[in-house]
Amino acid sequence: MAAAVQTSPVFLNPVETCVKAASLIREAADNGASLVVFPEVFVAGYPYWSWITDPVSCSPWFEKLVRASILLPGPEIAIICEAARECGVHVIVGVNERSPVSLGTIYNTLVFIGPDGTILGRHRKLVPTWAEKLTWAPGDGAGLVVHHTAIGPIGALACGENTNTLARFALLAQGELVHAASYISLPVAPPDYDMAEAIKVRAMAHSFEGKVFTVVSCSTISDEIITAMETLVPNAREKLERRNSAFSGVIGPDGRVVGEPLIDDEGIVYAEIDLARCIQPKQMHDIIGHYNRFDIFNLSVNRTALTPVTVSDEPAAPSAPSEQD
Repeated sequence: MAAAVQTSPVFLNPVETCVKAASLIREAADNGASLVVFPEVFVAGYPYWSWITDPVSCSPWFEKLVRASILLPGPEIAIICEAARECGVHVIVGVNERSPVSLGTIYNTLVFIGPDGTILGRHRKLVPTWAEKLTWAPGDGAGLVVHHTAIGPIGALACGENTNTLARFALLAQGELVHAASYISLPVAPPDYDMAEAIKVRAMAHSFEGKVFTVVSCSTISDEIITAMETLVPNAREKLERRNSAFSGVIGPDGRVVGEPLIDDEGIVYAEIDLARCIQPKQMHDIIGHYNRFDIFNLSVNRTALTPVTVSDEPAAPSAPSEQD
């Protein structure tokens, strides 16, 4: 059984947010979940200030977010890892990941944790969306990995990159059968944009195209967050309280919702995942198998981990003597 958590973090408090996550993991495990998915940058908050004011005014809040960002591994994520180990469940959680070599660089990262409490891997959001470019550095392809687990092959993408067709195909082509899509509530979208519906449509598209299960987890905006943003912009509450801004649920391999989703309200959505249900839909059109033309189409993915410098401490090998020596 999969559990999709829809709630808010303890804003800009990574330790308390990880403690909250650990409690929710225990609750979900008690209800039979073997996979628990948390929202995008759940640890410990989303930079809403970038959407409601100018970049200069945002600068002090960027510093607050840097201070609330975490290293991987580190003591904060260890709280969640311990809960995963204690409950024997798989966990996917979004974090603001601090660069180990720069005080001014953070990443929008999804962390995969196994039932033994080990970190299986991480995925850094490839391209921050729109105003998010003021906050996060772009990730690399090293995290475009499908983790083969006891509950099936699992991959994940963060928020808007679930519209990135090639990123999604890269995961499907590695055998993904369970996809985690982590989001944030974004009520500051254009007035005619239904964020909850948009999240659902993206998830349905991925599930239907790939014939996979998609577990969607979206955050909510707490009164704590709104109150904090009101210190920056007086009408922040008006901008951040719009309804139909959060959707969490599970989509089956036929592209339809499994069970009852959550829209806006906090809670945990549960749904059974039976991977055998992926077989019959794939018989019709399996885009990573018989329903493709790999002699025509070819996708190349660079999964090299990118670093700011490559250091070699090995002394240069002596050159071989030439015939003239």
